[in-house]
Amino acid sequence: MKNILVTGGMGYIGSHTCVELIQAGLQPIIIDNLDNSEIWIKDRLEEITGAKFPFYQADCANKDVLEQVFQEHKIEGVIHFAANKAVGESVSAPLKYYNNNINSLLSVLEVSNKYNCQNLVFSSSCTVYGEPDMLPVDENAAIKQAESPYGSTKIFCETIIQDFIKSQKNYKSILLRYFNPIGAHSSSLIGELPLGVPGNLVPFITQTACGLREKLTVFGNDYNTVDGSCIRDYIHVVDLAKAHVKAFEYLFKQTQPTCTAINIGTGVGYSVLQLVQTFEQATGVNLNYEIGPKRAGDVEAVYANATKAKQLLNWESELTMEDALIDSWNWQKTLER
Repeated sequence: MKNILVTGGMGYIGSHTCVELIQAGLQPIIIDNLDNSEIWIKDRLEEITGAKFPFYQADCANKDVLEQVFQEHKIEGVIHFAANKAVGESVSAPLKYYNNNINSLLSVLEVSNKYNCQNLVFSSSCTVYGEPDMLPVDENAAIKQAESPYGSTKIFCETIIQDFIKSQKNYKSILLRYFNPIGAHSSSLIGELPLGVPGNLVPFITQTACGLREKLTVFGNDYNTVDGSCIRDYIHVVDLAKAHVKAFEYLFKQTQPTCTAINIGTGVGYSVLQLVQTFEQATGVNLNYEIGPKRAGDVEAVYANATKAKQLLNWESELTMEDALIDSWNWQKTLER
C-alpha cells in the first residue's frame, strides 16, 4: 500500500479525498494544523473507512515536522491542500495568504524531493483564469491577472512548481484546477465545516435554511448572465476527491518529468440564483435571500472544459448539483443536533 501525504487532510476537500484514497488502496498520512478543521474529523474518517489515519497536528510550512513525517513513513506521493482559500479574506489580509500559501508549498517541494518522493498533486483553482476570454475555459486559456490575492497565490504556486520541475530529473506533478466544490459525503459524517461566517455560498445557504443566518445575500444581479447573477461550475466534492486518485494513477505511470494542469469541473455553468432555486426545489425549504452589491474579487462567469481530465485521467463528474445540495443539507442537519 502506497503512503500518500495529505497536507490539510482534515479540511473539506482533504477529508473527502482521504476517504477515496483508502477506497483505492492507498494510505493517507495527514498533516493539518486544524486552523480550518476539527480534530473529530479524524474519528469520522475512520468510521467511514474502517481504516486508521496517521495524523500530525502541525503546519506543513514547518520543515522540521515535514522531515519527521518523511523519516517515519515511506511517502510515495503528496497532495498539497494546505492553504488559506477565502477570496474575500484574501483581499483584506493579503500578507496572510502570501505567507501561508507560498511558504507551505516551498517546504513541501524541498522536503519531498530530499526524501525522493517525486509525485505531487497540487490543489489549484480555476481562479487562475480570472475573467476568461472564452467559455467553457480550457487549460490553454491565458493565465490572467488575478482578481484577488488568493488567486495570485495559486498562480505563483503553479509557476513555482513548473520552474522547480524544469530543474529536476524525475519530479512529476499535476496541477488540479478545481472549479466550485460543493456537497458532502453521503454518510453525512463529513462535509464543509466553515469556522465563523461561511466564505462559500452553499454553507451560507444551508445555515440560512436552518435559521443560523437571518438571510442570504446574492452579490449582484446585473451581470451579463441568464439572470444577472454570477455563473460558476459547481462540482460535487466526492467527484473532486476521486480525481486525486486518478491523478496518482497517472503520475505513477509516468517515466519522465511532467507538470500538467487539468481542469476538474462538470463542464456546466449555473448561476447563483439557479443554485438557490435548485436547493429550494430539492429540499422543500424556502430561503430568505436578498440581492446585494457586487463583491470585490468576483468574476462574472467561469465554467470548465473538462475534456483533458477525461482524456488523461479517465475521470469525469458523475454526481449532479442536486445530489450535492441534498448532501450538503443532510450534513448541515447533523451539525444542528
